[in-house]
Amino acid sequence: MTDIFIEGGRALVDGAFVETSLRTAGRDIGALDAEQGRAALHIDASGLLVLPGIIDLHGDAFERQMMPRPGVDFPTDVALIDSDRQAIANGITTVFHGTTWSWEPGLRSAENARKLLDAIELLRPQLAADTRFHLRHETHNLEAEGEITRWLGEGRIDLFAFNDHSNVKPKKRNQLAERAGLSVEAINEMLDRVVARRPEVPASIARLAAAARAADIRMLSHDDNSPAMRQEFRALGATIAEFPVNEETARDAAAAGDFIVFGAPNVVRGGSHTGWTKASDMIAQGLCSVLASDYYYPAQLLAAFRLATDGIVPLAAAWNLISSAPARAAGLADRGVLAAGRRADIIIVEDKVPLRPRIVAVIAAGRLVHLADASCLVHSVAPRKTVAAA
Repeated sequence: MTDIFIEGGRALVDGAFVETSLRTAGRDIGALDAEQGRAALHIDASGLLVLPGIIDLHGDAFERQMMPRPGVDFPTDVALIDSDRQAIANGITTVFHGTTWSWEPGLRSAENARKLLDAIELLRPQLAADTRFHLRHETHNLEAEGEITRWLGEGRIDLFAFNDHSNVKPKKRNQLAERAGLSVEAINEMLDRVVARRPEVPASIARLAAAARAADIRMLSHDDNSPAMRQEFRALGATIAEFPVNEETARDAAAAGDFIVFGAPNVVRGGSHTGWTKASDMIAQGLCSVLASDYYYPAQLLAAFRLATDGIVPLAAAWNLISSAPARAAGLADRGVLAAGRRADIIIVEDKVPLRPRIVAVIAAGRLVHLADASCLVHSVAPRKTVAAA
Protein backbone atom coordinates (compact mmCIF):
# COMPACT_ATOMS: atom_id res chain seq x y z
CA MET A 1 0.00 0.00 0.00
CA THR A 2 1.28 3.47 -0.94
CA ASP A 3 1.82 5.79 2.03
CA ILE A 4 0.43 9.31 1.59
CA PHE A 5 1.88 12.62 2.76
CA ILE A 6 -0.51 15.59 3.19
CA GLU A 7 0.91 19.03 3.87
CA GLY A 8 -0.19 22.64 4.00
CA GLY A 9 -3.79 22.13 5.09
CA ARG A 10 -5.79 23.24 8.11
CA ALA A 11 -6.35 19.96 9.90
CA LEU A 12 -8.95 19.29 12.58
CA VAL A 13 -6.87 17.97 15.48
CA ASP A 14 -8.05 17.72 19.10
CA GLY A 15 -11.08 19.91 18.43
CA ALA A 16 -9.23 22.78 16.73
CA PHE A 17 -7.97 23.64 13.25
CA VAL A 18 -4.19 23.75 13.02
CA GLU A 19 -1.71 24.08 10.18
CA THR A 20 0.08 20.77 10.10
CA SER A 21 1.10 17.87 7.92
CA LEU A 22 0.34 14.20 8.29
CA ARG A 23 1.57 10.94 6.86
CA THR A 24 -0.25 7.66 6.53
CA ALA A 25 1.33 4.29 7.26
CA GLY A 26 -0.61 1.51 5.62
CA ARG A 27 -4.24 1.68 6.72
CA ASP A 28 -3.54 4.06 9.61
CA ILE A 29 -2.31 7.58 10.27
CA GLY A 30 1.41 7.22 10.90
CA ALA A 31 2.20 10.65 12.31
CA LEU A 32 1.05 14.26 12.56
CA ASP A 33 3.41 17.21 12.04
CA ALA A 34 5.33 14.78 9.92
CA GLU A 35 7.99 14.75 7.25
CA GLN A 36 7.29 13.11 3.92
CA GLY A 37 9.61 10.22 4.67
CA ARG A 38 8.99 7.26 2.41
CA ALA A 39 5.48 8.37 1.37
CA ALA A 40 5.24 7.98 -2.39
CA LEU A 41 2.08 10.06 -2.82
CA HIS A 42 2.27 13.75 -1.89
CA ILE A 43 -0.85 15.95 -1.60
CA ASP A 44 -0.59 19.73 -1.28
CA ALA A 45 -3.60 20.78 0.84
CA SER A 46 -2.66 24.47 1.01
CA GLY A 47 -5.80 26.55 1.51
CA LEU A 48 -7.89 23.43 2.15
CA LEU A 49 -9.37 21.69 5.18
CA VAL A 50 -8.15 18.26 6.24
CA LEU A 51 -10.88 16.43 8.14
CA PRO A 52 -11.69 13.00 9.55
CA GLY A 53 -13.84 10.90 7.25
CA ILE A 54 -17.59 11.11 7.74
CA ILE A 55 -19.35 8.23 9.53
CA ASP A 56 -22.98 7.61 8.60
CA LEU A 57 -24.93 5.54 11.12
CA HIS A 58 -28.23 5.66 9.25
CA GLY A 59 -28.52 6.02 5.50
CA ASP A 60 -31.13 4.48 3.25
CA ALA A 61 -30.46 6.48 0.08
CA PHE A 62 -29.23 3.20 -1.44
CA GLU A 63 -32.90 2.24 -1.82
CA ARG A 64 -33.12 4.63 -4.76
CA GLN A 65 -30.43 2.63 -6.54
CA MET A 66 -32.31 -0.60 -5.82
CA MET A 67 -35.68 0.81 -6.92
CA PRO A 68 -35.26 4.15 -8.73
CA ARG A 69 -38.95 4.14 -9.64
CA PRO A 70 -41.86 2.22 -8.11
CA GLY A 71 -41.84 -1.31 -9.48
CA VAL A 72 -38.46 -0.85 -11.22
CA ASP A 73 -35.80 -3.06 -9.64
CA PHE A 74 -32.07 -3.16 -10.29
CA PRO A 75 -29.64 -5.87 -9.16
CA THR A 76 -28.60 -5.48 -5.54
CA ASP A 77 -24.88 -5.66 -6.27
CA VAL A 78 -25.14 -2.93 -8.92
CA ALA A 79 -27.10 -0.74 -6.52
CA LEU A 80 -24.60 -1.30 -3.72
CA ILE A 81 -21.58 -0.44 -5.88
CA ASP A 82 -23.27 2.74 -7.12
CA SER A 83 -24.19 3.72 -3.55
CA ASP A 84 -20.57 3.21 -2.52
CA ARG A 85 -19.43 5.67 -5.19
CA GLN A 86 -21.98 8.22 -4.02
CA ALA A 87 -21.07 7.87 -0.36
CA ILE A 88 -17.34 8.21 -0.99
CA ALA A 89 -17.79 11.22 -3.28
CA ASN A 90 -19.60 12.93 -0.40
CA GLY A 91 -16.85 12.19 2.13
CA ILE A 92 -18.51 9.22 3.84
CA THR A 93 -15.81 6.67 4.63
CA THR A 94 -17.87 4.48 6.99
CA VAL A 95 -21.44 3.76 5.99
CA PHE A 96 -24.12 1.80 7.80
CA HIS A 97 -26.78 0.91 5.24
CA GLY A 98 -30.09 1.29 7.08
CA THR A 99 -31.98 -1.75 5.81
CA THR A 100 -35.63 -2.02 6.79
CA TRP A 101 -37.00 -5.55 7.16
CA SER A 102 -40.71 -4.99 7.33
CA TRP A 103 -43.94 -6.92 7.23
CA GLU A 104 -44.57 -5.41 3.78
CA PRO A 105 -43.56 -7.02 0.48
CA GLY A 106 -41.35 -5.36 -2.13
CA LEU A 107 -38.48 -3.00 -1.39
CA ARG A 108 -38.50 -3.59 2.39
CA SER A 109 -39.26 -7.28 2.32
CA ALA A 110 -37.43 -10.24 3.81
CA GLU A 111 -36.10 -11.15 0.36
CA ASN A 112 -34.51 -7.74 -0.15
CA ALA A 113 -33.02 -7.67 3.36
CA ARG A 114 -31.37 -11.05 2.71
CA LYS A 115 -30.12 -9.97 -0.71
CA LEU A 116 -28.60 -6.77 0.65
CA LEU A 117 -26.85 -8.48 3.57
CA ASP A 118 -25.42 -11.15 1.27
CA ALA A 119 -24.27 -8.49 -1.22
CA ILE A 120 -22.58 -6.40 1.49
CA GLU A 121 -20.69 -9.43 2.79
CA LEU A 122 -19.65 -10.48 -0.72
CA LEU A 123 -18.66 -7.03 -2.01
CA ARG A 124 -17.20 -5.54 1.17
CA PRO A 125 -13.55 -6.17 0.20
CA GLN A 126 -13.92 -4.20 -3.04
CA LEU A 127 -16.01 -1.29 -1.74
CA ALA A 128 -14.20 1.96 -0.98
CA ALA A 129 -16.23 2.85 2.11
CA ASP A 130 -16.20 0.58 5.15
CA THR A 131 -19.69 -0.78 4.52
CA ARG A 132 -21.76 -2.13 7.39
CA PHE A 133 -25.27 -3.50 7.94
CA HIS A 134 -27.75 -1.56 10.06
CA LEU A 135 -30.88 -3.68 10.37
CA ARG A 136 -34.02 -1.66 10.99
CA HIS A 137 -36.44 -4.22 12.37
CA GLU A 138 -40.14 -3.48 12.13
CA THR A 139 -41.28 -4.71 15.51
CA HIS A 140 -44.59 -6.07 14.18
CA ASN A 141 -42.69 -8.30 11.74
CA LEU A 142 -42.97 -11.19 14.14
CA GLU A 143 -42.17 -13.93 11.61
CA ALA A 144 -38.64 -12.52 11.22
CA GLU A 145 -37.65 -12.93 14.87
CA GLY A 146 -36.01 -16.33 14.54
CA GLU A 147 -33.87 -15.44 11.54
CA ILE A 148 -32.84 -12.09 13.01
CA THR A 149 -31.84 -13.82 16.24
CA ARG A 150 -29.55 -16.10 14.22
CA TRP A 151 -28.04 -13.13 12.35
CA LEU A 152 -27.35 -11.40 15.66
CA GLY A 153 -25.67 -14.49 17.07
CA GLU A 154 -23.56 -14.89 13.93
CA GLY A 155 -22.34 -11.29 14.10
CA ARG A 156 -23.83 -10.38 10.73
CA ILE A 157 -25.59 -7.26 12.04
CA ASP A 158 -23.53 -4.17 12.92
CA LEU A 159 -26.32 -1.96 14.30
CA PHE A 160 -29.82 -3.07 15.27
CA ALA A 161 -32.79 -0.70 15.42
CA PHE A 162 -36.37 -1.12 16.57
CA ASN A 163 -38.92 0.58 14.28
CA ASP A 164 -42.69 0.66 14.35
CA HIS A 165 -44.41 1.99 11.25
CA SER A 166 -47.58 -0.06 11.70
CA ASN A 167 -49.71 3.02 12.35
CA VAL A 168 -49.92 4.07 8.71
CA LYS A 169 -52.07 7.15 8.18
CA PRO A 170 -54.57 7.03 5.30
CA LYS A 171 -52.69 9.58 3.17
CA LYS A 172 -49.54 7.41 3.36
CA ARG A 173 -51.24 4.17 2.41
CA ASN A 174 -51.13 5.06 -1.29
CA GLN A 175 -47.36 5.56 -1.01
CA LEU A 176 -46.98 2.24 0.81
CA ALA A 177 -49.10 0.47 -1.81
CA GLU A 178 -46.93 1.90 -4.60
CA ARG A 179 -43.69 0.84 -2.88
CA ALA A 180 -45.00 -2.65 -2.09
CA GLY A 181 -46.63 -3.19 -5.49
CA LEU A 182 -50.08 -3.83 -3.98
CA SER A 183 -53.50 -2.23 -4.19
CA VAL A 184 -54.63 0.07 -1.38
CA GLU A 185 -57.27 -2.51 -0.48
CA ALA A 186 -54.61 -5.21 -0.10
CA ILE A 187 -52.51 -2.85 2.03
CA ASN A 188 -55.48 -2.19 4.32
CA GLU A 189 -56.08 -5.92 4.77
CA MET A 190 -52.39 -6.53 5.46
CA LEU A 191 -52.28 -3.76 8.06
CA ASP A 192 -55.34 -5.22 9.80
CA ARG A 193 -53.52 -8.56 10.11
CA VAL A 194 -50.34 -6.88 11.35
CA VAL A 195 -52.05 -4.78 13.99
CA ALA A 196 -54.11 -7.75 15.22
CA ARG A 197 -50.87 -9.30 16.56
CA ARG A 198 -49.79 -6.20 18.48
CA PRO A 199 -50.10 -7.90 21.91
CA GLU A 200 -47.25 -10.23 20.90
CA VAL A 201 -44.84 -7.44 20.05
CA PRO A 202 -43.40 -6.44 23.48
CA ALA A 203 -42.22 -9.98 24.26
CA SER A 204 -40.62 -10.26 20.81
CA ILE A 205 -38.78 -6.96 21.32
CA ALA A 206 -37.48 -8.16 24.68
CA ARG A 207 -36.18 -11.43 23.22
CA LEU A 208 -34.42 -9.69 20.33
CA ALA A 209 -32.88 -7.09 22.64
CA ALA A 210 -31.52 -9.89 24.83
CA ALA A 211 -29.98 -11.53 21.74
CA ALA A 212 -28.38 -8.22 20.70
CA ARG A 213 -26.97 -7.66 24.19
CA ALA A 214 -25.53 -11.18 24.22
CA ALA A 215 -23.84 -10.48 20.87
CA ASP A 216 -22.62 -7.03 22.03
CA ILE A 217 -24.40 -5.27 19.17
CA ARG A 218 -25.38 -1.63 19.63
CA MET A 219 -29.12 -0.96 19.56
CA LEU A 220 -31.23 2.03 18.54
CA SER A 221 -34.88 2.89 18.94
CA HIS A 222 -36.48 4.87 16.15
CA ASP A 223 -38.99 7.75 16.45
CA ASP A 224 -39.36 7.60 20.23
CA ASN A 225 -42.42 9.73 20.96
CA SER A 226 -42.24 10.11 24.73
CA PRO A 227 -39.77 9.93 27.62
CA ALA A 228 -41.51 6.74 28.74
CA MET A 229 -40.89 5.09 25.39
CA ARG A 230 -37.21 6.13 25.48
CA GLN A 231 -36.89 4.78 29.01
CA GLU A 232 -38.38 1.43 28.00
CA PHE A 233 -35.90 0.96 25.17
CA ARG A 234 -33.01 2.21 27.30
CA ALA A 235 -33.84 -0.46 29.89
CA LEU A 236 -33.50 -3.04 27.11
CA GLY A 237 -30.03 -1.74 26.23
CA ALA A 238 -30.91 0.55 23.31
CA THR A 239 -28.77 3.56 24.24
CA ILE A 240 -29.08 5.35 20.89
CA ALA A 241 -32.22 7.44 20.37
CA GLU A 242 -32.78 7.81 16.66
CA PHE A 243 -34.97 10.74 15.58
CA PRO A 244 -36.89 11.43 18.83
CA VAL A 245 -40.01 13.22 17.69
CA ASN A 246 -40.20 15.92 20.38
CA GLU A 247 -37.96 17.93 22.68
CA GLU A 248 -39.03 16.32 25.94
CA THR A 249 -38.00 12.90 24.66
CA ALA A 250 -34.65 14.26 23.48
CA ARG A 251 -34.13 15.84 26.91
CA ASP A 252 -34.78 12.54 28.63
CA ALA A 253 -32.24 10.87 26.34
CA ALA A 254 -29.63 13.57 26.95
CA ALA A 255 -30.10 13.44 30.72
CA ALA A 256 -29.38 9.70 30.65
CA GLY A 257 -26.29 10.10 28.47
CA ASP A 258 -27.83 8.40 25.43
CA PHE A 259 -26.59 9.19 21.94
CA ILE A 260 -29.20 11.21 20.05
CA VAL A 261 -29.37 10.97 16.26
CA PHE A 262 -31.09 13.41 13.93
CA GLY A 263 -31.10 13.60 10.16
CA ALA A 264 -28.65 15.93 8.44
CA PRO A 265 -31.23 16.79 5.73
CA ASN A 266 -33.28 18.34 8.56
CA VAL A 267 -30.42 20.83 9.14
CA VAL A 268 -29.80 21.53 5.46
CA ARG A 269 -33.48 22.13 4.69
CA GLY A 270 -34.15 24.11 7.86
CA GLY A 271 -36.54 21.61 9.39
CA SER A 272 -37.98 18.10 9.29
CA HIS A 273 -39.96 17.01 6.23
CA THR A 274 -42.38 15.38 8.71
CA GLY A 275 -42.95 18.60 10.64
CA TRP A 276 -41.37 17.15 13.79
CA THR A 277 -38.32 18.30 15.73
CA LYS A 278 -36.03 20.89 14.12
CA ALA A 279 -32.53 19.45 14.35
CA SER A 280 -30.64 22.76 14.46
CA ASP A 281 -32.68 23.80 17.51
CA MET A 282 -31.82 20.52 19.20
CA ILE A 283 -28.12 20.98 18.40
CA ALA A 284 -28.16 24.51 19.80
CA GLN A 285 -29.55 23.11 23.07
CA GLY A 286 -27.12 20.22 23.28
CA LEU A 287 -29.86 17.70 22.49
CA CYS A 288 -28.28 16.10 19.43
CA SER A 289 -25.01 14.17 19.38
CA VAL A 290 -25.03 12.60 15.90
CA LEU A 291 -26.19 13.66 12.43
CA ALA A 292 -26.91 10.93 9.87
CA SER A 293 -27.36 11.18 6.10
CA ASP A 294 -30.85 9.67 6.49
CA TYR A 295 -32.04 9.66 2.88
CA TYR A 296 -29.49 11.97 1.16
CA TYR A 297 -25.75 11.28 1.08
CA PRO A 298 -24.55 14.91 0.56
CA ALA A 299 -26.46 16.10 3.64
CA GLN A 300 -23.87 15.44 6.37
CA LEU A 301 -21.14 17.50 4.70
CA LEU A 302 -23.57 20.31 3.88
CA ALA A 303 -25.12 20.28 7.36
CA ALA A 304 -21.78 20.74 9.14
CA PHE A 305 -21.02 23.88 7.16
CA ARG A 306 -24.60 25.14 7.46
CA LEU A 307 -24.41 24.87 11.27
CA ALA A 308 -21.14 26.82 11.32
CA THR A 309 -22.36 29.49 8.89
CA ASP A 310 -25.59 29.98 10.84
CA GLY A 311 -23.63 30.35 14.09
CA ILE A 312 -25.27 27.34 15.74
CA VAL A 313 -21.91 25.73 16.61
CA PRO A 314 -18.34 26.19 15.33
CA LEU A 315 -17.28 23.96 12.43
CA ALA A 316 -15.10 21.80 14.70
CA ALA A 317 -18.11 21.01 16.90
CA ALA A 318 -20.34 20.48 13.87
CA TRP A 319 -17.82 18.04 12.43
CA ASN A 320 -17.87 16.07 15.67
CA LEU A 321 -21.54 15.30 14.93
CA ILE A 322 -20.57 13.44 11.77
CA SER A 323 -17.22 11.91 12.71
CA SER A 324 -16.07 11.29 16.27
CA ALA A 325 -19.53 11.12 17.89
CA PRO A 326 -20.95 8.51 15.50
CA ALA A 327 -17.72 6.55 15.90
CA ARG A 328 -18.26 6.46 19.66
CA ALA A 329 -21.95 5.63 19.29
CA ALA A 330 -21.12 2.64 17.07
CA GLY A 331 -18.20 1.51 19.25
CA LEU A 332 -15.61 2.21 16.53
CA ALA A 333 -12.65 3.34 18.62
CA ASP A 334 -10.24 3.21 15.68
CA ARG A 335 -11.64 6.17 13.72
CA GLY A 336 -13.44 9.51 13.78
CA VAL A 337 -10.44 11.72 14.60
CA LEU A 338 -7.09 12.63 13.06
CA ALA A 339 -4.48 11.10 15.37
CA ALA A 340 -1.49 8.80 15.04
CA GLY A 341 -2.53 5.17 15.11
CA ARG A 342 -6.12 5.81 14.08
CA ARG A 343 -7.55 4.53 10.82
CA ALA A 344 -6.53 6.78 7.91
CA ASP A 345 -10.01 7.94 6.88
CA ILE A 346 -9.32 11.49 5.71
CA ILE A 347 -11.14 13.95 3.49
CA ILE A 348 -9.77 17.15 1.99
CA VAL A 349 -12.31 19.92 1.48
CA GLU A 350 -12.35 23.31 -0.22
CA ASP A 351 -14.53 25.81 1.67
CA LYS A 352 -14.21 28.93 -0.48
CA VAL A 353 -17.91 29.16 -1.37
CA PRO A 354 -20.22 29.64 1.65
CA LEU A 355 -22.52 26.67 2.29
CA ARG A 356 -21.07 24.79 -0.70
CA PRO A 357 -18.05 22.79 0.49
CA ARG A 358 -16.32 20.82 -2.25
CA ILE A 359 -14.70 17.44 -1.69
CA VAL A 360 -11.24 17.52 -3.25
CA ALA A 361 -9.93 14.12 -2.15
CA VAL A 362 -10.99 11.17 -0.03
CA ILE A 363 -8.65 8.67 1.64
CA ALA A 364 -10.24 5.55 3.11
CA ALA A 365 -8.17 3.12 5.20
CA GLY A 366 -5.02 4.67 3.78
CA ARG A 367 -6.06 4.43 0.10
CA LEU A 368 -6.77 7.41 -2.14
CA VAL A 369 -10.24 6.42 -3.36
CA HIS A 370 -11.58 9.71 -4.73
CA LEU A 371 -9.82 12.64 -6.35
CA ALA A 372 -11.81 15.56 -7.78
CA ASP A 373 -8.85 17.88 -8.40
CA ALA A 374 -5.53 16.41 -9.53
CA SER A 375 -3.81 19.79 -9.21
CA CYS A 376 -3.26 19.08 -5.50
CA LEU A 377 -0.95 16.16 -6.32
CA VAL A 378 2.73 17.01 -6.06
CA HIS A 379 4.88 15.18 -8.58
CA SER A 380 8.49 14.64 -7.62
CA VAL A 381 10.74 14.79 -10.64
CA ALA A 382 14.03 12.93 -10.29
CA PRO A 383 17.05 14.89 -11.52
CA ARG A 384 18.34 13.81 -14.90
CA LYS A 385 21.73 12.19 -15.10
CA THR A 386 24.33 14.08 -17.08
CA VAL A 387 25.78 11.96 -19.86
CA ALA A 388 29.30 12.94 -20.94
CA ALA A 389 29.89 13.30 -24.65
CA ALA A 390 31.99 10.56 -26.15
